[in-house]
Amino acid sequence: MYQHILVPTDGSPLSAAAVEQATQLAKSVRARLTLLAVTEPFHIFASEPGRAVATLEDYQELTEARAQQYLTAAQEKATAADIRCDAIQVENEHPYQAIIDTAVARGCDLIAMASHGRRGIAAIVLGSETVKVLTHSKIPVLVYR
Repeated sequence: MYQHILVPTDGSPLSAAAVEQATQLAKSVRARLTLLAVTEPFHIFASEPGRAVATLEDYQELTEARAQQYLTAAQEKATAADIRCDAIQVENEHPYQAIIDTAVARGCDLIAMASHGRRGIAAIVLGSETVKVLTHSKIPVLVYR
């Protein structure tokens, strides 16, 4: 069975539920967890630098604080269930690729993640990091919805 499960989290209620379910799975199969928060690089959307509402430093501080908040909440669940876990944050332009790369680099044998379950035009327009992970990962993916 599984020995090392990667669990990406974005702090959403659905993601928190996936963390809870993955923690229960890890406990039942005596696996360890790696909890992951992916932040995207800073993008300047203003046409002139003086119009930017945040600086690179402000953005990094905010995204790192949020990622740490998400990871701390997930780590508390794992610790309460007596599950060994690591919590890491990575920055990547493409979150799905960061998830796959982290799973490979850490030797994970399962990725357990949430899906918001968008359908129709919303799914096509917005895309889905979960679908991209499912499409590109050679590691099994367990999707919670």
